[in-house]
Order: sequence, then structure tokens, then C-alpha cells
Amino acid sequence: MQTLPKGANAPLPPGPVSVRVTAAAPVDISALLVAATGKVRGDADFVFYNQPQAPGVRYDPDGVDVDPGAVEDAIETVVVTASLDGRGPASFGALGGLRMDVAVAGTPVATFTPEGLGAETALLCVEIYRRGAQWKVRAVGQGYANGLGGIATDYGISVDDEPAPVEQQAAPAPAAPSVVNLDKGKVSLAKRQTVSLTKTGAPPLRRVAMGLGWDPARGGRSIDLDASAIVIGSRGKKTDSVWFMSKSAFKGALEHSGDNLTGHGEGDDETIEVDLAKLPDDAQAIVFVVNSFQGQRFTEVSRAYCRLIDLDTRAELVRFELTDSKPHTGVIMSVLRRSGVAWTMTAIGEFHDGKTVRAMYGPAEQLLRGLD
Repeated sequence: MQTLPKGANAPLPPGPVSVRVTAAAPVDISALLVAATGKVRGDADFVFYNQPQAPGVRYDPDGVDVDPGAVEDAIETVVVTASLDGRGPASFGALGGLRMDVAVAGTPVATFTPEGLGAETALLCVEIYRRGAQWKVRAVGQGYANGLGGIATDYGISVDDEPAPVEQQAAPAPAAPSVVNLDKGKVSLAKRQTVSLTKTGAPPLRRVAMGLGWDPARGGRSIDLDASAIVIGSRGKKTDSVWFMSKSAFKGALEHSGDNLTGHGEGDDETIEVDLAKLPDDAQAIVFVVNSFQGQRFTEVSRAYCRLIDLDTRAELVRFELTDSKPHTGVIMSVLRRSGVAWTMTAIGEFHDGKTVRAMYGPAEQLLRGLD
């Protein structure tokens, strides 16, 4: 077995190739199927836990499996990547224990240990590529400080959906809501209702979680939706977000639980934890959205809801049930807004189109302008 330095390559014998990535904390693995242009041909050439298979390439939680004989002729390189999932250190430089092992038909062929990493949150690990009839492996070890989204964008993945023009999405001005507080216990909200997250005589909430859940409509096929949170700053613009490609923000003040691929089962499908006390002062609002990466419409979804939980007591504070559906791929579920030292929660239930959270940045900013 060869030990490869950064940038080195080695021939691979015939047979199925496995790449396994190990580290001192969990990382998310994915693969990009790259054509001669140096880019992917489309979103279908991105293999990860949300889309686990393409011709000749299969996702594994610990790495990627490549069957060279089944890889399409148009694909020249399979790039294996790793990104931090928010459960460990904030950068690859602090991670430790990172190593890539390559085997063919179960026999170890090469190993690679990247060095000199710093603030990177995503990494190009190795390339499995063809030169004529010969397949090779190259040790890459190139890091990205802007996460997996930065890698995906560089290789042509369309993670940035174009939202419809704002004037087409603007919601009608809501009637002035009657704001209640938590004095009488758990609150159930209807659309555009607001609750002050305060209780007379109690200190302000510190740590909360927004749980989001859904089911397939009428026993239908699995529904793969993605919950995300968008932070809006004092100037009314998005300042950060957490979603399945970037699970942590503001040094852990926002943490995403990870992806649910089916929507089946009881309880929250995805959870976003918020340490309100650790958010920067400029964070004026957090908008919670749900998107369909696969393009499934909300008419295929039932029992969608969000609920706010006090993490210190585990008590459910607020619940909002989405009672209608529309043939769109995104919905703004709710928003937390800063109100002095306390916060409010408003139920929204507003549908938009967009497969990822990036398509919801504009609608979220527009929503906040309408609520002011």
C-alpha cells in the first residue's frame, strides 16, 4: 500500500474502488462526478446522503464506492469531499485524525493524510479519475473556508435557486396581531399570529429549539424535505443561515440536527437549536423555512408543523400547524424576532418556490419588511 503526499497520484488495479474517510469527529461525505469541462453536468452528478447514487458511484456514510466500469463515459473524475457536520470542531485544522484510505476489491491500495489545514470547513479529499483505459487516484487535500456550498458552487452545482421577482412574492400586509405571552402555558398559533416568548416573573428564554415535522400525504412515497434557518440582521438583510450543507453558525449559537430523508414516523423530523443569549446583537430575526431539494411539492405533504421548545425544561412552548398546502417547493413556517431582551414568535405559513434555503433569502428579507 502506498502513502501518498499531497498532489501525488497512483494507478489503480482493475476492480471496484472504495474510498473511506476517518477523522476524530464525524464528517459528511459526498462526491462530485466531473466531466471534461471541469464541472458537473447537473445536480444529478452530486452524490451525497440526500442523493445517494449515480451511475457507478454510491454514497456510504464513511466514504464513496466507485465502480469504474459503470461510470458514464462523459465523466472523467469522481471527486470525494468531506465537510464538517457541526457536531465537532469548527474547522479541519482543529479536527485531527483525518485520513483517506483507498482500496480496490477490498485490498488496500493507497492512504493519504492531509496536512497544513486551518480554518477550512470543507475539503477536497481525493480524486478517482481516468487516463485513457487506466483509472488512478490523486491525493488532493484542498480546503474551503465557506463549506460544502463553496465546493458545490465551484463545480457547477446549482445550490442557489433564482427566486421569483420580489414584487410577485410580496405578501399582503397583515392585520395587526393580538400578541399574547406564555403566562397561560403552551400557545397554539394560527397564521400571522404572534406570541411574546415571555412569562411574567420569569427570566428571558435562553436556549430554545425549533422542531419541524411533516408526513407524506395519504400514505404516499417518502417526502425528503429540508428545514433551515435564515438570520436577518439589523439592515434587513440575511447575515447567515444553517441548512443541510452548513449545520452551524455564530460559533454554535445555531445548530442544525441533520437531514431526515423520508418524513415517516412520529415526532420532529428536523430540529434547529438556538442559543438566544449567544447570538450577536445584530441578529434581529431568525426565519425558519422548509424546502424540497428533490422538487416534491407541498401538495404531497401532510401534517406539517413547527414547535418551539425550551431546551432548559424540555417543555413545548408554541406550536403552529400548517393546515393548507400549495404546489410549491418551499414554505416559510415561522419567524423569531428580537424584542428588547426578549423574543417573539410569529406563525407564517407562506409558500414559495426554491429547492434550497438560498432561494428563500429574498422572501425572508421581504417578509421581515412586511412585519415591521
